[in-house]
Amino acid sequence: MKIGFARLIAAEWVAGNAGRFPGFLGAYFSGSTVGLPDDAELPASSDVDVVIVIEQAEPPVKLGKFAYRDTLIEATYLSMDQLRSAEEVLSSYHLAGSFRIDTVISDPTGRLRELQAEVARRFAEPEWVRRRCLNARQRIERGLRAVDPSAPLHERVTSWLFPTGVTTHVLLVAALRNPTVRLRYAAARDVLAAYGQDGLYPELLELLGCERMTPERALRHLDGLARTFDAAAAAARTPFFFSSDITASARPIAIDGSRALIRSGLHREAVFWIVATYARCHAILAADAPPDVRRELVPAFEAVVADLGVAASADLLRRADDVLAFLPRLWDAAEAIMAANPAITGR
Repeated sequence: MKIGFARLIAAEWVAGNAGRFPGFLGAYFSGSTVGLPDDAELPASSDVDVVIVIEQAEPPVKLGKFAYRDTLIEATYLSMDQLRSAEEVLSSYHLAGSFRIDTVISDPTGRLRELQAEVARRFAEPEWVRRRCLNARQRIERGLRAVDPSAPLHERVTSWLFPTGVTTHVLLVAALRNPTVRLRYAAARDVLAAYGQDGLYPELLELLGCERMTPERALRHLDGLARTFDAAAAAARTPFFFSSDITASARPIAIDGSRALIRSGLHREAVFWIVATYARCHAILAADAPPDVRRELVPAFEAVVADLGVAASADLLRRADDVLAFLPRLWDAAEAIMAANPAITGR
């Protein structure tokens, strides 16, 4: 399916459902399809991200992933409070990228288009690029300093994994690239190569623990994840913010998408989302699965965690410290990318 057609379907869904969103103030596209041309193919392992803007200060849990007319859509609520000013959006590395081009689907008040025009005009100014890089760096620091070594394994891994993965986002933001979620390491590799910073990439992988991961080992871990995923999807009852990522509809992204990465030679780059999905599955299993099911599936999760070198709490805390110690070098690389980036304006 072409991305342009997928966007039309998503826009149709918004138009047909806007009335059932309390306090609806508009909608826009976000995520990995932003900036891609309409005639590009939407991979089977991708969805179309839609943000539903509402007036409530505390949005409900996101709708998540669902199929609509053979298109996988992921819908998220966002309070208009987070879009109060162009400056707040320009400072947020998660929000700003969606407004650098016209992604607006629906705008009954006119506020979203006004905001988008202002953000797009100032998006590439050095001050705001640097603030967004700093926003990503601070997310790493806050996350790693909050790791709880006494938490269950899946929670400990999650609390370490995601801030560690944000190291890639600092680089992507400096290069004015989309800070993608699942494909962040592959995208960061391309940025480092484009700016002559290739030597940093093995260190990013080492911090994650997958620099020496082989394709065979990655496939073995993915096979274990596939069994875990199916069991978690079948057991799921308790709502989590990521619940829709662990469903039959989302399986092509988590499992088939990871397999495609491994087969294309990006086996190390596939590890981040394999481990993230493993941890999420075990959160569901801990809440909803019978003890015997959990016992059967835990060893596969422990094996991938051991391969990353973070099985013990002490190892995980040491690795968190390694990432924090790496941040000055990461920042130097980001500064070098910003200085060399011809798209950054106003210098």
